Amino acid sequence: MTTPIARRAHASGVLPLTAALLTGTVALYLLLVAFGNITDFGTNQQFVRHVLAMDDTFKDDDLMWRAVTDRGLQDAAYVAIIVWETLAGLVLAAGTWFWARRDDIRARTVSTYGLVMVMLLFGAGFIAIGGEWFAMWQSKTWNGLDAATRAFLFAGVVLIVNHLPSGTTGTTGVTGTTGATGVTGTTTQDGARP
Repeated sequence: MTTPIARRAHASGVLPLTAALLTGTVALYLLLVAFGNITDFGTNQQFVRHVLAMDDTFKDDDLMWRAVTDRGLQDAAYVAIIVWETLAGLVLAAGTWFWARRDDIRARTVSTYGLVMVMLLFGAGFIAIGGEWFAMWQSKTWNGLDAATRAFLFAGVVLIVNHLPSGTTGTTGVTGTTGATGVTGTTTQDGARP
């Protein structure tokens, strides 16, 4: 028979490990996307140019005033996307490192920053601005909404996992635990309530 203490000890190691692996997976994904965009610059450069130019939409006059046709602005937007992807990937790699070191508080904080960066890129950048403002949803060829939605949801799930109560102590020695009443509170490392 497994005691509640043994179950908590087991669970306390599983959640940080899960958070580390999932955060690392998102970091790997973002860094590979950035690497691909840097080493094969032209492929997604065309994607960004077509989305911003709105040249594969319904060409509704009420929307076409939004189009950005200047190649310099299009390329600047693409470079900004690559820089953001790279920074988010590096922040998530740092978060993964903190999870691996069992520094749960820093890991959770840094991972949250990185995951929110990913969600802003794919949610605000691709889904809201690209999909709605530049009407990417109208394009049969240059529509990245499905991929953006997958990345946004994946980062969101990992963010939730990162914030699940793990029952482990972080750098401060204080953690959230659930007592016999089912109410979450704080205890010190020796189990006493402050």
